[in-house]
Amino acid sequence: MSNRDVLNHNQTTWDRKVTDSNEWTVPVSPQMIADARTGDWSVLLTPTKPVPRNWFPPLNGLRILGLASAGGQQCPVFAAAGAILTVYDLSTKQLEQDRMVAERENLAMDIVQGDMRDLSVFDDETFDLVFHPVANCFVPDILPVWREAYRVLKPGGILLAGFANPLLYMLPDEDLDGTDEPILTHPLPYSDDARLTAEQKADYLANGWSLEFGHTLTDQIAGQLNAGFVLTGFYEDVHHVESHPLNRFGHAFIATRAAKP
Repeated sequence: MSNRDVLNHNQTTWDRKVTDSNEWTVPVSPQMIADARTGDWSVLLTPTKPVPRNWFPPLNGLRILGLASAGGQQCPVFAAAGAILTVYDLSTKQLEQDRMVAERENLAMDIVQGDMRDLSVFDDETFDLVFHPVANCFVPDILPVWREAYRVLKPGGILLAGFANPLLYMLPDEDLDGTDEPILTHPLPYSDDARLTAEQKADYLANGWSLEFGHTLTDQIAGQLNAGFVLTGFYEDVHHVESHPLNRFGHAFIATRAAKP
């Protein structure tokens, strides 16, 4: 598939996930917004572990880009806590979730649609913080994500990123029946686009399943360093065991904090 075909597939499937009330598409409640307005807030880069509060500068007046971070979850919380928010995402319906919360709660947020690898709509050194939860598994190349995040951050700006442990893709869950011991079956970098037949991709689309890509830790971590960032924080996270066999053995997700000197 062409790059545009992959984007169109994943845009369509994430729009459907909103209709199906996928857990990452359900907007925050009014109570969570009320709490954030009083300084009581937390957000996720990865499935279960809240981002440490000391990873954030003071939010009041902070210019934040929610990069591939629509769904009405993290960005409205930041806005309620006093930040100046821009939400940037590929999915029309995910962006509609943020728009709905903004209107419901009288929050000011700029909502922009686009590919996470192309931030050309933003000038250099526009933002103080880029918040990028687990999402780069939906694009085949991630080095442009880090380069663009670096470009749009001001000096001293912070990139907070969540991403999948690449072992998730060496050990696809659909290859297991729940009784076998896990066996590594696919080399990295991993690509649904390369592995699946045209018929299987059509089935994925019909069922609302995204095409995913398993990137190496070299591209995930050294990619940030090579873009110019300095790594200043790191943690690992798990999801529920049923989501993937890897969760029985170790951490399926990683979060990093990086600074632009």
